[in-house]
Order: sequence, then structure tokens, then C-alpha cells
Amino acid sequence: MKHSLLILFCLCSLSNSIAQSSADHAHERAIHFPDIPGYTTIVSDFHQHTVFSDGSVWPDIRIQEALRDSIDVISLTEHLEYQPHKEDLPHPDRNRAFELAEQFARPYDILVIPGAEITRKMPPGHTNAIFIEDANKLLIEDSLEVFVEANRQGAFVFSNHPNWIAQRRDGVAFLNDFHRLLIDQKLLHGIEVVNDLTFSDEALQIAIDHGLTIMGTSDIHGLVDWQYEIPHGGHRPVTLIFALERTPEALKEALFAGRTVVWFRNTLIGHSEHLLPLINSSLSVSKAAYQGISSVLDVTIYNDSDVEYLLATQDQYNFHDNAGLVTLLPNTTTTFSVKTMDQLRSLELHFEVMNAITAPRVHPSITIPVTIE
Repeated sequence: MKHSLLILFCLCSLSNSIAQSSADHAHERAIHFPDIPGYTTIVSDFHQHTVFSDGSVWPDIRIQEALRDSIDVISLTEHLEYQPHKEDLPHPDRNRAFELAEQFARPYDILVIPGAEITRKMPPGHTNAIFIEDANKLLIEDSLEVFVEANRQGAFVFSNHPNWIAQRRDGVAFLNDFHRLLIDQKLLHGIEVVNDLTFSDEALQIAIDHGLTIMGTSDIHGLVDWQYEIPHGGHRPVTLIFALERTPEALKEALFAGRTVVWFRNTLIGHSEHLLPLINSSLSVSKAAYQGISSVLDVTIYNDSDVEYLLATQDQYNFHDNAGLVTLLPNTTTTFSVKTMDQLRSLELHFEVMNAITAPRVHPSITIPVTIE
């Protein structure tokens, strides 16, 4: 009897250990960014696929992945015209993936936005329309009319993977006359500067030049964990949206207003007016004190985000424990030492953020005020 109880106790302990391990792992992978002044930071992934087009999973898997990654809002943007599973999964209703995902998401704090991928040869290439009313009404042969219909439904429309080598052999995104027509008529509102595993400098410049919203998405077809090696510390690309509140209406307003920053491979990409508040909200000095009677100042900074910030000094001060290159680890404190020559009561530290981009090969600069104990 005692032997049986011992076995039962061991099994229960093992089960609890596995459950706790899973809970810890889910917490560690959760994507976290702070709010910025005046806005709530919303984590989104608006380009995903399931078996209802050319993906490999049922819609509930996308909800489960979003839960594990703490994604606030998603859209299943199934290809309208490309249906490779139709012999095994015939479905005349192009809204079905959204309907299933929305049902699966109801018990959880995840927003599912109706969307679809308009799948055409170049031009115009592939385009996502989200916040749509009825995907079936987008099954229009004329490439211009489908954009007109998407906009009639109030959709936010953005260009997908404009650097995709299947349609751009050199991997260079550029606008042709049809794209310019869409922009001029306000039928195209955003562009992916990040898609899956790729980043496009040219797409970022297009967004800057033409006032398009900067977008970054996973375009996931298989499993997020495999594609982005999340168990080994990777993360999916996401668009951070700065909205007045966490509602579909507020998200849509923020997207049309262009209040976004993309997070991709530990790099932040966005306009300085949105990127700098995010960085400043992430970083705060938790302690600053001199080493005894010396003029070597220990500065401790807390990083309230998932970014591992890479900073290069722009000051006249030399550093005591590094060459002026500081790495701020995510969601924790980092301490570094600065030689100020005299003991000061306060100072400002100026850095270039090397893993943040406001334009092709352009990094923002930040100022960190330090009050000394």
C-alpha cells in the first residue's frame, strides 16, 4: 500500500512539475511591450493562414499560438483565389476561417479581425484587406474593382511581401503605375516592411515617401514555434499598434493614422514619433550612484520590454566597464559604469539605438536623464 502511495505521489509531483514548466514556458515567451503616453500598445499579427487556403493547421491552432505569445489581435487572411486544399476541404464560404477562429477565441482575451488576401500576379501582387464585412464579395476578377469593393466595406488594405522573390526576382520592392494609382485613390493604406523572415529597406522607404502604414507580419503557414524557433528564444514578427483603447474601432483608427512599430528579429522599425516614445517608455533609471569617493558612476537601467536594446554612446564620457556599447537585457535591470571625471548630481546620457530603425540604415538617438543618489 505504501509502495502504491509513493508511486502515486511521484506521478502527481511529476505532473505538477510538467504543468508548472509549461506555465513558466508560456510566460517566458509572452510578447511584452509597455504602453506609451496617450496610447495603449496592442500586439498584432494580421497575416496568417490555415487549411482554409494554403496553411497547414486548423484555425483553433492560430488562437492557441496567439494565447501563448500574448498576441492581442490577429486576422486569418486566407487566399481568396488560391485554394490548394479545395479537393479535401471544399468550402464555398471564404468567411469560414474567420468564423471558426472567432468562435475559438470567445473564451479568451483575443480579438479576431475578419480579413482576406487578394492574390494576384504582379501588379498588384498579393494584398491583405482586414476589417472587411464579407470576403465572398471580394471574389472579383477585375484587379481595380476588388480594391474598390474592399474599401467600400471599410477595409484597411496593405501590400504583402513586396520584396517576395517569386514576384521580385531581385528582392527589391518598388511601386509600379498600378500601385501608384491605388495610393493616389486612397485604396491602399499600408505596406509590409517585414514579412515572415525578410525585411525590406525599399518597402520602408516606400512607406515613408507615400504615407503608408508600416506593417510587419508572420504570414505563417505552418507552426509558429517551428518557423521562428520560439523554444530557443526566437519570436514571431509583429506589428505594435498604438491605439486609444483595445477595441476593433480604435485599432482600425490607429492603423489608418499610421501609429505602428514593427518588431522583427530583436529590431524595432517605425517612424521616430512612435518609436521614440516606445523606447523611452521601455527604459528607466532605477539607480545611479558613485563607487565610493571615485568619479566612476554605476547606472542601473530597467528595460520594461522584450527588446534586447543595443546602445552606442554618443557622449563625451568614457565607460569604465565597456567600450561605450551597452546591451540592455529585456525585462530586467542592467548596470554599467561611466567615468564622469567629477562627482555630479545629475547628467544626461545620449545613445544611438543600434537595433532600431526609422529609415533605411538610420538609427534613432535617445537621451536618458540620470539623477544621482
